[in-house]
Formats: sequence, structure tokens, C-alpha cells
Amino acid sequence: MADVSAAQVKELRERTGAGMMDCKKALTQCDCDIEKASDFLREKGLAAAAKKEGRIAAEGTVESYIHGGGRIGVLVEVNCETDFVSRGDEFKALVRDIGMHIAAANPQYLNKEDVPPEVLQHEKDILKAQALNEGKPEKIVEKMVEGRIEKFYKEVCLMEQAFVKDPDKSVRDIVLDKTAKIGERIVVRRFTRYELGAGIEKRQDDFAADVMKEINR
Repeated sequence: MADVSAAQVKELRERTGAGMMDCKKALTQCDCDIEKASDFLREKGLAAAAKKEGRIAAEGTVESYIHGGGRIGVLVEVNCETDFVSRGDEFKALVRDIGMHIAAANPQYLNKEDVPPEVLQHEKDILKAQALNEGKPEKIVEKMVEGRIEKFYKEVCLMEQAFVKDPDKSVRDIVLDKTAKIGERIVVRRFTRYELGAGIEKRQDDFAADVMKEINR
């Protein structure tokens, strides 16, 4: 088994925010592979976050995010367990990032469970027709539809979407990572997104690209 160096521990700690001993243990278990060790710590963190799911999160904040000089406005409520955490910089930054993400990605629903049954069935009917039109055998069409429905969820549900600032993670991953780091349950409760002139025929802008430009300034 390879020896773990202080430089590797430092790099992993900076990347994950985990404690030094946890980083050393992860590197030891993963043969000093930084990427595997990061996944190991993340899985450990997510497991810890999952234990907090039963806690009541009644504190938090409602954040507004305005983009493009007033072209898009977002209100999002994110809850935590204590007022102390809600006033912290890390929590505030997370809420602002979620607001920015909503502005860019335009989710239609919060979670999978929030998609109305009639909308879900309509989507399944379309996906089934597409698969049959592609000449796929009917016996595998249902499995194909289920797979494509997961892609649909990732397109329209906030918590399933790829996070705009780190597309390798979903918004759910970002929230759970922060839950593990802060040590309190964090819940995105609801959001509303307003777009100037919505429903009026007009030129379509790439709002996601605009948001990324703002992030990279």
C-alpha cells in the first residue's frame, strides 16, 4: 500500500473540506488516488447527511436573485435547523448559488415527486412512441422509457439538475455536501422564477450563458 504524503492530504482536504485524519484514511483506503478518495469522502459525507433527514429544518432564509438588470428574478426559500447557521456566510452563499442556478436552468419543479401525474404520463407516452418509431422491440421499450424519464427529471426538476457552477454534481449533491460540512439539515423548500415578458413572443437569449459570464467575472 502506498505511503500517504502530507501534500496529498493537503490537496484532498482543500478539495473536500474534510478533516485531516479523514483525508488520510480515505487516501490510505484508495491507494493515494485523489479522485477515488474524494468520492470515498463524499459518500461518507452523504451518508452522514442522510442521518439528518428526520430533523426539523424551520429556520433559514428567503433569498432574491435578480439577473440581467431585471430580466430574470428568483425567490427561493432554503431552510436549516438553527438561526445561527442561517446567518452564516456558507449558508448564504449556498442559497445565492441556488438562486443563480434557478435563474440559469429554469427548473419547472422542485423534486421528482412534484411532477404532476398527467405531465409524467404525457412524457412517457411521447417517449414510448419515439422508441417504437426507432424500431426498438416492444419488450425493451418500457425499460428505455424509464431510462429516458430519468433524463427528463434531470432537465425539469431543480434537485436533479446538473449544478450550473459544477455540472459534475446535481443540486441535490451540492445541498447534501453542504449539509455534511455544516452539520445541519438543509432543505430547499420552494422557489419562484420570473422572466421579463414571459409568454410574450420575443428574442430568446441564452440565460445560462449569461449567468456563467457573471460567475466568471
